[in-house]
Amino acid sequence: MENINDKELIAFYNVENLFCPDVPRTHKLDPAFSGLQNWDERKYQNKLLKIAQVFQLILESEKSLPMLIGLSEVHGRGPLEDLVKLHPFNSTYGIVHYESMDERGVDVALLYDKKKIEIISSEPISYIFAVENKGSEYYDTTRDVLFCKVKYLEAVMNIFVLHLPSKREKDINKPKREYILKDLHQKIINLISTSDEGVIICGDFNENPDEEMIANFIYNENLDKILINPYTDLYKDGKFSTFHYKSGLLFDQMILSASFFNQNSSLLFKEAKIFNHEKLSNWDKKFEGRPFRTYAGTRYLGGYSDHFPILTSFLKKE
Repeated sequence: MENINDKELIAFYNVENLFCPDVPRTHKLDPAFSGLQNWDERKYQNKLLKIAQVFQLILESEKSLPMLIGLSEVHGRGPLEDLVKLHPFNSTYGIVHYESMDERGVDVALLYDKKKIEIISSEPISYIFAVENKGSEYYDTTRDVLFCKVKYLEAVMNIFVLHLPSKREKDINKPKREYILKDLHQKIINLISTSDEGVIICGDFNENPDEEMIANFIYNENLDKILINPYTDLYKDGKFSTFHYKSGLLFDQMILSASFFNQNSSLLFKEAKIFNHEKLSNWDKKFEGRPFRTYAGTRYLGGYSDHFPILTSFLKKE
């Protein structure tokens, strides 16, 4: 029988627009900062409680909370500070967050169990893109990639949390995703070639695991497999973390360095899963098996998120 003390979890969750409440508008035609319909204090508090409840469900199901939690679609540090005060976190989790230049004002972040994880260093990796057929004063920004070097027991790990530019308007953002992944790929090769520290890349890639830029990401220039994506097999088995119209998608993934598959590793990969608990799923039979989201267009539903969280479990070896 497995000892729960021998298991550790790492999670990633796209929480769908976790914004602070909008300031009341002086005129009904004034735009809301969040871009959400009537995003007020009541809806904000409900959203926080819903996200906290997700992790309570993870605790009940897995018998432990993730020691590291990557988040995306968070606006600023305020909602994170409010979230970690709630049960089951109870102010025992720290926050790593930087304001990005994203046009919608949404960021990625990392929550960590302060009893288990020490943050050695952290930094945002920012990307600025030229706007085609425009002068140098015009530029396009996107969400930062968050980099954290952390210590767990005696092991040092390098964590990247990302939310790559979205697929929209005939996928005009594909070159941006390719550029960011190429840049990260070189950084990861440098890390792996100069140390035995583990590397974890988690986030919303806005690409499925079998798409070319993700499939090629796990190899170096000599076609040696330096990374492993355990979410590829889940996708092949028809497991999805989000949906677009009738299509199931697995944009949320966690890619690991090969060191986590070494029997001598202090953290040995055990399992990857999509946490699609029935309470997080849509109650409408027409959308059965899909995440119960906060908004559908401008219509407020009061759910959790339009994504399911993903969980990777490891066996702890001291």
